[in-house]
Amino acid sequence: MIPPLPDFIYRNLIEAALAEDMGRAGDLTGLATLGPDVRLSVSLRAREGGVLSGLRAAQLAILSLDPDALIAIHAQDGDSLAPGMSVLDVTANARALLAAERTALNLVGLMSGVATLTRAYVDAVAGTGARITDTRKTIPALRAIQKYAVRCGGGINHRMALDDAILIKDNHIAAVGSVAQAIRSARRMGGHLTPVEVEVDTLEQFDEALAERPDVIMLDNFSLDELREAVRRNRAPKEGRIRLEASGGVTLDSVAAIAGTGVDVISVGALTHSARWLDFGLDAAREAA
Repeated sequence: MIPPLPDFIYRNLIEAALAEDMGRAGDLTGLATLGPDVRLSVSLRAREGGVLSGLRAAQLAILSLDPDALIAIHAQDGDSLAPGMSVLDVTANARALLAAERTALNLVGLMSGVATLTRAYVDAVAGTGARITDTRKTIPALRAIQKYAVRCGGGINHRMALDDAILIKDNHIAAVGSVAQAIRSARRMGGHLTPVEVEVDTLEQFDEALAERPDVIMLDNFSLDELREAVRRNRAPKEGRIRLEASGGVTLDSVAAIAGTGVDVISVGALTHSARWLDFGLDAAREAA
């Protein structure tokens, strides 16, 4: 079972989303067409196959406007979805339910889209030993839920924020002057529990980094031959292997070949910046007031 996100993360997002959607006067259509005591039963259904993520977000969006809503859960995050599959049934006040509908669908659609794309990448590298990770290329303020969705799809998370680890990139190296100097400075500043990763663009930079023994070396936009050579050189040091991460322009068409070079981790920005939403809908049946 995938450890859930704390509810407060969803609640903050839902509060902002509902405020945006309700505008100044609330749902005028619901107020104009529905009596205050009308109840409605709906099923939240996947309209296409994929991987579920964000079910709790959908629940909380509905409960935020009708705390007495009756909700039956039929699935859990990380489950595979078939078209037409019901993931939850709800009976609630009709005005509240329909006002919360779009927020609920937006969150579950976004998160399930990320989980579905992640699962495709994870399946593509199955059996190679390489793991798929995300990046910080997330929608601002939605990083926590997007990265949770990556976990639902079987991927792992890179840094959540800049204070998680030291990741020396090309501009840090340009400012400092060399790969070696940047790693040494990072080692002096970081504590014993702070990992250090360095991004390199060439095999020459890779050799310089290898000599300094960071925890991870990121191989940015390396060709397949260069990746294989880096893996070969990494086997040589008597001090032991360093974890290698491949990054840069990874696609579903290229990821299996990249994994086959022997790298440990493949980071894919597309998991969060290019995943399309998974289609869900609410199928409703009116109940008597």
